[in-house]
Amino acid sequence: MKQDPVITPNIDRFAANALSLDNAVSGCPLCSPYRASLLTGRYPQSNGVITNCSSFNPGIELAEDQTCISDVLKGAGYSCGYIGKWHLDDPTKPGGEKWDIFTPPGPKRHGFDFWYAYGCHSSHFRPWYYRDRPEKIRVEQWGPEHETDTAIDFIKKRDPGKPFALFMSWNPPHPPYICPGKYRKMYQGKDLPRRKNFRNDPFRNRRWAKYSRVKDPADAQAPYFGAVSSLDDQFQRLLNALAEQGLDKNTIVVLSSDHGEKLGSHGMMSKVSWHEESVGIPFIIRYPGVVKTGRDDLLFNTVDVMPSLLSLMGLGIPKAVEGRDFAGILRGGKGGRPTSMKMEGPRIKPMRFKTRVERLRLGWRALRTT
Repeated sequence: MKQDPVITPNIDRFAANALSLDNAVSGCPLCSPYRASLLTGRYPQSNGVITNCSSFNPGIELAEDQTCISDVLKGAGYSCGYIGKWHLDDPTKPGGEKWDIFTPPGPKRHGFDFWYAYGCHSSHFRPWYYRDRPEKIRVEQWGPEHETDTAIDFIKKRDPGKPFALFMSWNPPHPPYICPGKYRKMYQGKDLPRRKNFRNDPFRNRRWAKYSRVKDPADAQAPYFGAVSSLDDQFQRLLNALAEQGLDKNTIVVLSSDHGEKLGSHGMMSKVSWHEESVGIPFIIRYPGVVKTGRDDLLFNTVDVMPSLLSLMGLGIPKAVEGRDFAGILRGGKGGRPTSMKMEGPRIKPMRFKTRVERLRLGWRALRTT
């Protein structure tokens, strides 16, 4: 937080009235493994999602017999909704394509009643979604804005007699680094400061040039920061919707991310390394009158989210959960604080072995100190 010159007045205001965990980390800084750990409270080797769900990794998906936080909430009478990127099913199965596949209603949705999601794609301006049929719903709109429209509609039309849980999964600022023009203009042409460890290394970044749509890591700053600023506006729209419905005082709101972005630090782009820029993530939680406000240096891992939230809600934590319950500390009490944590990376395939060995020589580190 506050390490990059990103304009986020709404998130800043939210954080001022919430609790920000300065040492929150992604236990596996990669899209699918993070999501599986977030939902199950279990490490990748335990939940089976050890790398991204894609056509390159057949058989990788979140199994139906894994208990997710949404399964627990569903059983407790919650109305559960999921909007945006899911990325937890195997696209090598019939009907899948490269990274994307329809997730049918039933056990594979793990308790989510309302579904407006997709497997994985990078069409930020022309996204598509699935509901209860495999036909794509194509949209001509900036993805985060459209998803927020859908979320606000969900909040307004919810059953007022039931508690609800809504998971929003915006894809940007994930590559490709693009955003609406008005947000890019906030940074374009300005002398944006670079991190002290920034280094442009064409050899290491060439595989990302086409995918990210930038040739120089420095060129990614304006659209990346712009995408974050766009999310700042969409996040405020969600907060406004809660307030308009009288739900702002008794709703837990969490803002976080699946991983960071190196943006040229260490001469590298993207994530999937143990560098601070890759594993460090925001985690801001607001629960008026229950969770304390301010900042805390608690070392907080992805697997700790599920048990801590369930505990805050007074619900039982499944025995299979491997994360720790830090609800007491979040409330302002005392408790044991970890000084180290376990992280897991994606499996190494023979075809990628040479590349990954080279990266290990280039300064990856598997330990984080506090």
